[in-house]
Amino acid sequence: MYVCICNAVTEKMIHEAAADGVRNLAELTRRTGCADNCGGCAEYAEEVLRAARGMRAFALPVLAHAA
Repeated sequence: MYVCICNAVTEKMIHEAAADGVRNLAELTRRTGCADNCGGCAEYAEEVLRAARGMRAFALPVLAHAA
């Protein structure tokens, strides 16, 4: 599903960015252009990014304690 219509950014692209280490909306915007034009998608993009990062954190819980 498209999150940012202005720059054709999808949920899949946000999940991929999260898997590559993108941590916040500013980084996501630099990487994908998401929320760079009108900003109407910013809140939902952050929600998708948080969810994607959360799924990644739960996938390998042992690594969360390795730092």
